[in-house]
Amino acid sequence: MPGVKIGHAQDSDARTGCTVILPEAEALAGVDVRGSAPGTREVECIKPVRLVEKIHGLVLSGGSAFGLSAASGVQRWLEEQQRGFDVGVARVPIVPAAVIFDLAVGDPQTRPDENMGVQACENAQSESPSGRIGAGCGATTGKLFGLENALQGGLGLRSVTLKSGVTIGALTVVNALGYVIDPENDMILPQAPLPGLTHRHDIIEQMSGHPRVASFGEHTTLTVVVTDALLNREQATKVAQMAQDGMARVLCPSHTMMDGDIAFVLSTGNKECDLSLVGTLASEMVANSILDAVSKDLE
Repeated sequence: MPGVKIGHAQDSDARTGCTVILPEAEALAGVDVRGSAPGTREVECIKPVRLVEKIHGLVLSGGSAFGLSAASGVQRWLEEQQRGFDVGVARVPIVPAAVIFDLAVGDPQTRPDENMGVQACENAQSESPSGRIGAGCGATTGKLFGLENALQGGLGLRSVTLKSGVTIGALTVVNALGYVIDPENDMILPQAPLPGLTHRHDIIEQMSGHPRVASFGEHTTLTVVVTDALLNREQATKVAQMAQDGMARVLCPSHTMMDGDIAFVLSTGNKECDLSLVGTLASEMVANSILDAVSKDLE
């Protein structure tokens, strides 16, 4: 993940946590909200035709809407580092945030808060593990037919560096209503949850026999694409749109009325690269990071 540090904090017993992405310098940001049940903060300000183009931190969190409080801790930490948008009398850190719903898998009274956000900042490093960590601590997948049949979700990472030196990386928190699908054989990962439910076509067949899919809570897959390719905000928004295709490739279904799927894009460098190439590889890295998020159960 070029030009950023990644920090995690979690309560493993309560099965919730948060993840912070801290640019080494302020980073241009774009966003695409594709799911219909998003929980966000400061997302509107990074869309095109807005005053502020660059951000100072980004938070992904568990805890549903309560978890947005973690962003206040990140903002406080950044202010102490004298980082933020200069408004003359102060520096205001711009910290967009998005959340997943994990209240039903652990202790619903324990949620990421300001202190956990600060802790994640203090834990930030240039490299990050994947699996059940940070915002992915309480993530689950495959809840179409009830939470009791849910599979393990998590946090995954993947990146690629081109011959030109441009790097494109993706960090994804997978808490989808749908199932993760292995694109090589269309099998459900990390394992078949129910008899007769092993492949993508089985999901469609099962859904066709139900009057409605499970409506429990909220779900959501959140991804952050980071690249040192030079992008303006419109271009970053386009890459975010293309990155969402990675979710659709390996999640069945994706972008439902009960998912709050969001793709963020951060441009941290000034390297020239074809926009369509960046978007295509962003989509691939998102798909691969989703597979990485659940691969720990396969080891």
